Amino acid sequence: MAAAPDCAVPTWERKTRIFLCIFGLFLSVYALHVELSRERNPDYRAMCDLAESVSCSKVFTSRWGRGFGLVQFFVAKDSALNQPNSVLGIIFYTLQLALGLSVSKKAGLFLVCSSWVSVAGSFYLAAVLTFILGDFCMVCVSTYIVNFALLFTNLKRRRGLEAVKEKSG
Repeated sequence: MAAAPDCAVPTWERKTRIFLCIFGLFLSVYALHVELSRERNPDYRAMCDLAESVSCSKVFTSRWGRGFGLVQFFVAKDSALNQPNSVLGIIFYTLQLALGLSVSKKAGLFLVCSSWVSVAGSFYLAAVLTFILGDFCMVCVSTYIVNFALLFTNLKRRRGLEAVKEKSG
């Protein structure tokens, strides 16, 4: 019974994860709201649309705002599989939050692997943002920062789980 505290999720990690995931969820839900509002009303102006080259709605409604701009090459543009990136973000942050409360080794592996995928996606979308769209999107850049912070948190957790395993035998 004394080993239980060693196996619990550390307080710093739990608080960090909850903050990052809730912030990521907020950003993703806002991005989805902006995209849907802009699709319904082309004159809609989001709070994050500050200038011609600082416009999140321009980014979210571009072809790269759905399925990373890649899914439409494999399925129809309006296919249910070609979801807005924000929907993928909502799923990602929800899974990170839920699985992050578990001390399972498999959950830890999934958290790290999915974080690496999110960071790769962040690099890809940052390159699209900079070199193709020539835009700056505060919401996008904020999600990239959240993804990097979650990767760091998940790598620290993985090392912590491995240290507990070595310590226990």
